[in-house]
Amino acid sequence: MAYRYDPALDFLGELSSEELNELVYILTHDKDGEKRYTEMLTVSDAYKRYYPEHSMYWEDIAAELQLFGGNTFVNIIRLGKGVEYKEILCDVCDKMKVNYHKDSTIERIEENLLMKILKDALEHMSSEEVCNLGRELGIDNVSSLNAQTMTAIFQAVFKAGGFKSYQLTLIIVNAILKAITGRGLALATNATLTRTMSILTGPIGWAITAIWTAIDIAGAAYRVTIPAVIQVAYLRKLSENRKAIKLANNINF
Repeated sequence: MAYRYDPALDFLGELSSEELNELVYILTHDKDGEKRYTEMLTVSDAYKRYYPEHSMYWEDIAAELQLFGGNTFVNIIRLGKGVEYKEILCDVCDKMKVNYHKDSTIERIEENLLMKILKDALEHMSSEEVCNLGRELGIDNVSSLNAQTMTAIFQAVFKAGGFKSYQLTLIIVNAILKAITGRGLALATNATLTRTMSILTGPIGWAITAIWTAIDIAGAAYRVTIPAVIQVAYLRKLSENRKAIKLANNINF
C-alpha cells in the first residue's frame, strides 16, 4: 500500500483521529459491521502500530481509498498505488448521474454530488412536507414552495459557503451514512447542531434515508467509494469551516 500524493486528500492530515474514525470504518467494514474482504488497511504496519490514533497513519487511510477507486489489476501495474481522489469522485458522480463539469474544482463537484442527493430527496417529498420544511427554516411565504424552489434555496446556501453550507452538508451526509453503513455521524452535542438536526433530519432526512435504503449499490467497489466520497466531502466542509463552526457552536475544536 502506497499513498499517491494528492492535494485533494492532503487535508486529511490536519484532522483529528476522532474526525477520521468514520472514514476508517467505511473503508474497513460493511453495513453489517463485518470486515471487508478486499480491504488492506487493517493489515498495514502503520494501522497495527497506531490504531485507533488514525491521524498517525492518515496517508495509509488515503491510500486505501485510492486503491478502492482503481482497478485491481491496474493498481498492480501502478506498483500498489491507486488513483487520485478526483478520478474517484467523478466516477461516483457518473454512477449517480450527477450533472457536473470535470474541469470544476473538487469542492464544486462535491457540492454537485450533495445537491443531487438533496434534489432527489426533495422530489420524493409531498407538497405538505416541503411547505412544513419551509416553515421550519423560517420562510415566510410557503404557499408557493415546491421541490424546485427549495432546491434553488439550498443551492444558494452551498454557493454562499460558510457555516450554513456545513450544516446542510452535515444533514445530507448523516442521512446517507445511516442508510448505507447503518450508522450516522458522531456529532458533538451542542445547541446549534441539535436544533439543525431536529429541523432537517425530519422530512429531508427521512426522504434521503428511504431512497438510499432502497438502492442496491451494484459493484463491491461502489459500496465503498460512494459512502467514502460522501464522507470526504463532509470532512472537507468541516475542515474549511472550522472557525465558523467554533463561533456558531461555542465549542472547542
